[in-house]
Amino acid sequence: MEAIALGGAFLGTGGGGDPYIGKMMARSAMANGGGVDVVDAADVPDDALCVPVCMMGAPTVMLEKLPNGDEALEALSALESYLGKKADYLICIEAGGLNSTIPFAVAAATGLPLIDGDGMGRAFPELQMVSLTLHNISSTPMVLADEKGNSSVINTVSNVWTERLARAQTIEMGGAALVALYPMSGADVKRGLLHGTLSLIRELGQTILDERQANRHSGDALIARCGGIDLCTARVVDIERKTEGGFARGRARLRGLDADAGREFFLSFQNEFLCLEDADGKPLALTPDLICALDADGGLPVTTESLRFGLAIRLIGLKADPQWRSPAGLDLAGPSYFGYEHDFVPVEDLNPIRTTTMQQEDPK
Repeated sequence: MEAIALGGAFLGTGGGGDPYIGKMMARSAMANGGGVDVVDAADVPDDALCVPVCMMGAPTVMLEKLPNGDEALEALSALESYLGKKADYLICIEAGGLNSTIPFAVAAATGLPLIDGDGMGRAFPELQMVSLTLHNISSTPMVLADEKGNSSVINTVSNVWTERLARAQTIEMGGAALVALYPMSGADVKRGLLHGTLSLIRELGQTILDERQANRHSGDALIARCGGIDLCTARVVDIERKTEGGFARGRARLRGLDADAGREFFLSFQNEFLCLEDADGKPLALTPDLICALDADGGLPVTTESLRFGLAIRLIGLKADPQWRSPAGLDLAGPSYFGYEHDFVPVEDLNPIRTTTMQQEDPK
């Protein structure tokens, strides 16, 4: 679980919630219920009922409003009651710190197998921003549950409306809720899910652990494994952050270090890191491509809620799954959706010199 929490936090681009909380929830559930079977999507029967479980809300809220551990189970049980059918498999909806580990906790408690995949290949702030939407798979019926015992069933006409209505309820529930949604068949899983994500998360997390054990910064090994781009190393010198509308929104000003000394950068986020610009406003990385942050000293992933004044970070750019770079994917989670004025340009094209350098240095 240590590797999975770290790998999820790295791919989660700063979002998905505090990985420590999810790791502790999963470990507790496994201590009481046993291990978790992770299965390949290709082995799931077409008529099986498969359900993602996750946290919805602002990650900053979860630092103070901890879940009691039963909310996700209650959401799943309420959805099963509504459907009149028991779930056969569980799904991780996104590669994010907390949301990479919550499904393990529910799987351990229920004995259900967990499918090796997710709906994003990273983390995004809104419910409709999943590959399932690109394949016309409905997010509802959906259930939200909070730590007080409240639960709610939502049915909507579109996945965008699910986000709007569920977000409003999440705010009333205190800014964070546990949810079960996107109930789908095994056939839907095979066509709509991004396969193999949990295996990748575990591998990346183990890479971080191995590099730390060898007293090396994990950035170089992660870049080599993922074909990433070293965007910059810089220190946070100012940060504006607010929890608004059920999201953690903000912008950090960064001052370059080492090879980037003398430069300045601006990193914008909405739960996740979405846009990196230089001092002149030129974009260096844009959603849906991944902007992954590591502590410049220790090499551990940095989430948006842990970003603070004085912290030195190393930012790495990764290519998004090809589905997100399609016109439909960009409509769903591209720069314009979040109000950024930039047109999407792939991260490798925004950083041609650094891309070439990394290719030359890659031993593969």
